[in-house]
Amino acid sequence: MKHHCAIKHGVFKEFLAEFLGTFVLVLFGCGSVAQTVLSRNTLGEPLTVHIGFSTGLMMGVYVSGGVSGGHLNPAVSLAMVILGKLKIWKFPIYVMAQMLGAFVGAAAVFGLYYDAFMDFTSGILSVTGINATGHIFASYPGRHLTVLGGFVDQVVGTGMLVLCILAIVDGRNIGAPKGVEPLAMGLILLGISVSMGLNCGYPLNPARDLGPRLFTAAAGWGMEVFSTADYWWWIPVAGPMVGGVAGAVTYFLLIELHHSNHNDKPHEEPEEEEDEEEEEDSSLKDKYEMINMS
Repeated sequence: MKHHCAIKHGVFKEFLAEFLGTFVLVLFGCGSVAQTVLSRNTLGEPLTVHIGFSTGLMMGVYVSGGVSGGHLNPAVSLAMVILGKLKIWKFPIYVMAQMLGAFVGAAAVFGLYYDAFMDFTSGILSVTGINATGHIFASYPGRHLTVLGGFVDQVVGTGMLVLCILAIVDGRNIGAPKGVEPLAMGLILLGISVSMGLNCGYPLNPARDLGPRLFTAAAGWGMEVFSTADYWWWIPVAGPMVGGVAGAVTYFLLIELHHSNHNDKPHEEPEEEEDEEEEEDSSLKDKYEMINMS
């Protein structure tokens, strides 16, 4: 009985961590878009939006990483399931937490800037037109983008996100120093944002896109948030899930699968290793003495 209670308590903690981490991500990210749009670009620009989302991801992982791993993204959670790093029964729990966190984060941005929204839109909340504000919360495609192009965009972008995250947390690769991993993940998103954001604004995260989109549907924008651009909404949901799996499988097959075992015997004789270590020690001593003399 105590064991079951401990499991339930552990899962609940992970749920709360994913919820709060995703909330932070959306509050910083969508908040930066809102400030840019509602100020008519006087208090923001594309770069500030990129920094907002990157900072949101970084701080969201700092908030939740020690408890749940800081996925904040169903595509990342699915990738961890595929690699055996997350139990499959936890997957829907993580997704629900991420969706709820994104929904509440969008609500917080709307509440924070409610007066500015009303002033900007004259009370008419729309997805298209000169005073459109739906894109503050969810992604919409550029005019040039086809459905296939958008799907490929999300597969490639999310694949790169997951692949690079796996490299950062791989203890048998170079990795990142302990405690610096969230910063490195923020830099990944910053790199993607400045190189792959033209087509549809790099959603890369079904929860970050669908959660706020559901909020806008309920808060006054209506079902237009789903029907716009030939029902675009499913692309940033399905594409990232495929991309996350592709990125995870690619990293596993090309990198992780080829890590040498710690139990493998070295090819050199022990005596040769000792000689090499002595030479390295002496060279280090020489360098140390040169520094002192200077």
